[in-house]
Amino acid sequence: MDLGALDLGTRKFWRAVGRRVDLAGEHAWLRAPMSDGAQVRDGWLEAEAAAYGGVVREGVPGAGLLRSVSELDGPGFNAADLRPEIRDFYEHTTDWRMEVWVAWSPLFWPAGELVSRMFGQRLEQLALPMRPLDVARGMDSRIAVITDADDVQQAAGWLRTIRATGDYAFSGCYSTRRLPGADRAGVHVAFPLESGNVQVFLRPDHGDDGSLWLRSPGERFGGNGAYVIAQDRGRTYASRAPIHETFHVYVDDEGVLRTDHTLRLWSASAVRLHYKLERHR
Repeated sequence: MDLGALDLGTRKFWRAVGRRVDLAGEHAWLRAPMSDGAQVRDGWLEAEAAAYGGVVREGVPGAGLLRSVSELDGPGFNAADLRPEIRDFYEHTTDWRMEVWVAWSPLFWPAGELVSRMFGQRLEQLALPMRPLDVARGMDSRIAVITDADDVQQAAGWLRTIRATGDYAFSGCYSTRRLPGADRAGVHVAFPLESGNVQVFLRPDHGDDGSLWLRSPGERFGGNGAYVIAQDRGRTYASRAPIHETFHVYVDDEGVLRTDHTLRLWSASAVRLHYKLERHR
């Protein structure tokens, strides 16, 4: 099979179902890193830093996905109400170690396996683990801080690899971003792909127990949720994707930080992941 033709055909599909967008103007809220080649890994970092007029800083002690969780503050959300362990994880992610468990719905497992083999493992991007043993030894993660010209963090690359093999599973760009007309910022995650990306806008809320909820509901275009961006013949197209995610980050009865992650296609649960997070520094 000509896999290059497969990738091109995929972009053509998203062009057909999407709408043309202007990332330098009206739709600047959708501007996010893309990959120059089929294999993603960490090749997009330098270009993203250049877009901010800054640099990529690797190995920064205590680096986090977000400069400060308080950037999410607004009507209905106050970062000070979160458990301190949760804030510490997002602001000092490199100080935490992760273990992962995965459970696929039998209905979606065959499609997930096909996508993993044809895209995820080959591109080294969005390679969701398919079996519990795939991540039995856990995941390693690396934070690359992306700064602007004033050396202020604007985003962070979170590069996660399977500990047993060293293969990339996820290579994402994390930041805070306010959607058009929104009353407060949310968490923005972009996964670069060749001539495009997958983006997720997550709305934060906190529970009475100090836990954090991040949700990407099925809102209209311009609202929270998942988007696929594709470039074709010098034009850029964007489409809503029927992917809805929920993250619940909490501290259990034994004081352990954990995350329950559910990914749904339309209204059906496709895969559930559970993360155990332990501070190692």
